[in-house]
Amino acid sequence: MNVEKLKTLENYFFMAYPMGFDSPEMMAIAKKHKVEKMREFVNTHFEVECFEDVDLVFENYIKLISQSSLVSIFEKAKFKDLAKTFTQEEKAKFIGGVYDFLYGDQEAGFTAQIEVLTRYKTAKWPILTVLGVYMKPNFEVLVKPTTVKGILAYFEEDLKYVSKPTFAFYNQYRTLINDIKKHTNEALQVDNAAFCGFLMMSLDQ
Repeated sequence: MNVEKLKTLENYFFMAYPMGFDSPEMMAIAKKHKVEKMREFVNTHFEVECFEDVDLVFENYIKLISQSSLVSIFEKAKFKDLAKTFTQEEKAKFIGGVYDFLYGDQEAGFTAQIEVLTRYKTAKWPILTVLGVYMKPNFEVLVKPTTVKGILAYFEEDLKYVSKPTFAFYNQYRTLINDIKKHTNEALQVDNAAFCGFLMMSLDQ
């Protein structure tokens, strides 16, 4: 990881926003994305005991995708329409995968979700990763193609973006982001969605 390049981005960011994430502009962005409201929603509706009711958790997953500003309007609409056609078996497998990703074998859970969504051509990175970044914001990452490609290109990483989701890529990208964060200014060591936002905003300078 190129620390010198990271410091360049930090300088750009603090020149534009001297108060960092506490600046009025940054706080307005957080408010626009309803970050706290979304975290409260997932922490309430995706607790361990909630998974006893597959249908309810599945409906709440649809609500999550529909309400999240981190997922594109096109992806929201397509997922919502197609999710209504899932069989009971597919719902169970998908929600079982969500549970495993959050509380068990992450690779198996992520793979199970991909397998179900692939049948409907909705295995898109944001749909697969948005829940994690709300539930565990300081560890999990949101994979948005433009952001990921920009970060990998800037830091000249050997890791290559793949459009077809895999846990292997997710795990490597997550490791990279958490490593970069360790080397940055403490004021920027916040949740990973905001941290990646800082990187992309600075890359545009």
